[in-house]
Amino acid sequence: MTDRRALFPLKSILLPGCIMDLQIFEARYLDMVSRCFKQGEAFLIMPLESGPESGQGDLRFAAIGCEAAIVDWQQRDNGLLGIRVEGRRRGRVSDVEVAPDGLVNANVVWLEEQPDQVLNAEHEDLQALHAALLDHPIAEGLGLPPLADSQQQLSYELAFLLPFSLDQKSVLLAIESPSARLQQISEWLELMQA
Repeated sequence: MTDRRALFPLKSILLPGCIMDLQIFEARYLDMVSRCFKQGEAFLIMPLESGPESGQGDLRFAAIGCEAAIVDWQQRDNGLLGIRVEGRRRGRVSDVEVAPDGLVNANVVWLEEQPDQVLNAEHEDLQALHAALLDHPIAEGLGLPPLADSQQQLSYELAFLLPFSLDQKSVLLAIESPSARLQQISEWLELMQA
């Protein structure tokens, strides 16, 4: 199924099931958020590979992004709009167009998730790491749900919380299999410890 959606290029990444807080101040993105509220739609957060987040100049972003559903909003102390989004589906974009106001739109083909699998003994170290990461005050503030017996949830939340590069996180977002995603995370963690 293909939908036409607004894109939000960002030097950060959202993954399915994860939560992200954004501060909205540009007119085009305020309009985008307003449309999303009125139409009950979401937008796509796209990992920005090059170019400024302001959207001025030559933008280059990954082909796969994550649907961002607005789950809360508030007026910040600085007067700007703060929104909290939850990652939903992964989507591959095509036919990208830039509107006169600079808002980027594209066709999105939603990617099917492979069947989830339960966690097993080989994932114990990753589960312990996940628990330690959730004890950090920043992670606590995200309000992530308790970890289910799910390779999918563990893999996406570790990819989101660990200090991997944007390129690495984009690779993890593109991996189809939860077990393959966990394997890649384990390999990168071993390299970080070497």
